[in-house]
Amino acid sequence: MIISHIALIGRANVGKSTLMNALIGEKIAIVSDKPQTTRGRITGIFTDSERQIIFYDTPGIHTPKNKLDGHMIKAATGALEDVDAVLLVVEPRNPGKSEINICERIKNMSIPAILIINKIDTVEKDALFSVISRYSDLMQFDSVIPISAKTGDGVDIVFNEIKQYGIEGEQIFPDDIATSMTMRELASEIIREKFLLNLRDEIPHGIAVDIVEFKSAKTNSGEPISNISVDIICEKSAHKAIIIGKNGDMLKRCVSAARQDLEEMFGEKVFLQCFVKVRENWRDDDSILNNLGF
Repeated sequence: MIISHIALIGRANVGKSTLMNALIGEKIAIVSDKPQTTRGRITGIFTDSERQIIFYDTPGIHTPKNKLDGHMIKAATGALEDVDAVLLVVEPRNPGKSEINICERIKNMSIPAILIINKIDTVEKDALFSVISRYSDLMQFDSVIPISAKTGDGVDIVFNEIKQYGIEGEQIFPDDIATSMTMRELASEIIREKFLLNLRDEIPHGIAVDIVEFKSAKTNSGEPISNISVDIICEKSAHKAIIIGKNGDMLKRCVSAARQDLEEMFGEKVFLQCFVKVRENWRDDDSILNNLGF
């Protein structure tokens, strides 16, 4: 069997998570229109009779403003170690400082790289030629593939191109595993996604999800059920009020949406409780970051 390790890297909000989900054929990484939605390295796995491809979705490259940002950048750049190829995912615009720095790092590490120009459904095709030219001046890519991860246009081309990378080896993960994340980690990500989607720009990235309790049990009728208790951590009392909403409406909406997704993902009933707690400057607090897995 051919085993491939592929890293997806790029600045924030270029569509790396959407692309990985499309390549695997399942939703593994959470998706929103917020920059820096992905905070840690997410592993997605595709397996068929001939190969196993292990994808590493990474946080968006950006200028760090706190210790959490520093952990995110470390996770992104660390994903370049020991991979067979890199997918540099960009938007259809000329490279900025982040892309230039990423290209320099890839060149210095001598890693095969494919340039993925995402969101081509948002621009005229003629505009792509100058973008491709500018990136070609930065480094030599193995290939350049314009796609729309959202619509699926070009995703099959990316998948076929990836097949050239990897080596013969023993299968690492079972056939039916699409991610190495635990149920606890998946729950945390799904819950955070719902708050990102519903809160919009009111609380951009000052929240974290801390799974306090995750237990498997049985209902009175004998059906399996996951009992999950969660702390939603925010930085200010004013943020807490917004997260809860009038008469608790916002909190109820997010919890209900998360519970529905988790029940579909786990294939069993989920009892989900969320409590909102204020922890000022948690993104610079080493003890809190360590407890959250950073």
